[in-house]
Amino acid sequence: MKILAAGDIHGDSRLAERLAEKAEKHNVDVVVLCGDLTFAEQSIEGIIGPFKKKGKKVILIPGNHETVATADFLAHVYNAINLHGYSIKFKDVGLFGCGGANIGLFQIPEDEIYELLKKGWKYIKDTKKKIMVTHVHPAGTLMEKFSSFFPGSTGVRQAIEKLKPDILVCSHVHEAEGIEEKIGKTTIINVGKEGKIIEV
Repeated sequence: MKILAAGDIHGDSRLAERLAEKAEKHNVDVVVLCGDLTFAEQSIEGIIGPFKKKGKKVILIPGNHETVATADFLAHVYNAINLHGYSIKFKDVGLFGCGGANIGLFQIPEDEIYELLKKGWKYIKDTKKKIMVTHVHPAGTLMEKFSSFFPGSTGVRQAIEKLKPDILVCSHVHEAEGIEEKIGKTTIINVGKEGKIIEV
């Protein structure tokens, strides 16, 4: 299975077009958007459409720039899946996620982040490969050191330690784009706005 994961589009429709072309070029099975699709709830046009025009399945979560309602609206209009507190299976690969962050328009408490991730994980826990999708990065990581303004999430960290996904894809800290690191057996990837092709 081939995934294009990206985040922090912030309403840039030209960026969305470029990412859609990348998804087509690499013939990915699914596009995963890790939040901050908009800039403060503005500019939602041309963000999901380019991927659907290329015939790609889209999974998304809200970031700290949009609410769950906006993510639900985009998912409904474009027949995409909002993975916030939810999960989906593709054969032997399970994806589960939680949007929002510990700051911003859609701020949620750390214990709720963990509970939402656990809720989604329960339905895919028997899959061979598990991919966790969040907007915010885990606490105590290298990514956290790239920003004094965006603290890592203890809820995401707890989910990694307890649920042990194979991969975590996140975004949020723009300066940490492309960084990969590990917590236990979990590979953590800050996919950023240019996106990352992941094969599982």
